[in-house]
Amino acid sequence: MVIDRAGLAAFLRRRRESLQPEDAGLPRGQRRRTSGLRREEVAALCHMSTDYYTRLERERGPRPSVQMIASIAQGLHLSLDERDHLFRLAGHNPPARGVVSEHISPGMLRILDRLDDTPAEIVTELGETLRQSPLGVALTGETTHYTGPARSKGYRWFTDPGTRELYAPQDHSLLSRMYASGLRQIATLRGPGSRAAHYADLLLEQSEEFRGLWDEHEIGVHPSEVKRFIHPKVGALELNCQTLLDPHQSHRLFVYTAVPGTESHEKLRLLSVVGVQALHG
Repeated sequence: MVIDRAGLAAFLRRRRESLQPEDAGLPRGQRRRTSGLRREEVAALCHMSTDYYTRLERERGPRPSVQMIASIAQGLHLSLDERDHLFRLAGHNPPARGVVSEHISPGMLRILDRLDDTPAEIVTELGETLRQSPLGVALTGETTHYTGPARSKGYRWFTDPGTRELYAPQDHSLLSRMYASGLRQIATLRGPGSRAAHYADLLLEQSEEFRGLWDEHEIGVHPSEVKRFIHPKVGALELNCQTLLDPHQSHRLFVYTAVPGTESHEKLRLLSVVGVQALHG
């Protein structure tokens, strides 16, 4: 496939001009004259330099990689159809759709962008974190940087002891059963060649605890309504978790809230002040 530089540039300009700051969780400001977003704003959303993005809009530079186009598609809040069109303009075949897709829907992104004062995260059905709110990072740490099987929280639960430090010890047994049960259910649903089945095989080799739970063949083990965290800066937190499901891509938006007037509610407010530095200071 050959890159359509003119078509790519025109499409990027049009999508940038149609995307408003509030659509991407950005402040509009009083002196904005630009229609839509500025190039530097889009570049920041796409995790690339302004110069690189500007060259694409001006039909210059090398053909962007698959990873770069995926980042642009997500940063511009494109729909799946728009994402696929962007890939073809750049001379690439579009990624697969469905449960293996990691492209977050624009609607779910818009919701997350409005949750700056609430811990929230978007994850795949295997617990792979795709995006976090700022307070979500402050609560659980940055969990989007993992690679390979370690991207899955369930995998890390059985292979990285540090994963459990954030959760109340009395809940560890239930959470272990929940992760094993959930992985069995997904592996059965997606089939022997799926990523879920691969993770199960790896864990059967690496974790004695997982092997014992796997042999129990439990299905449908659900977490308690209240999640108990042990945060390194603010201490114990009891949070309710609401879930929004994107059925087309099996992505879940988790939103954590505390009952007003409780100690946990006050600690969440403190955490919003401490910010992301809470886990590193």
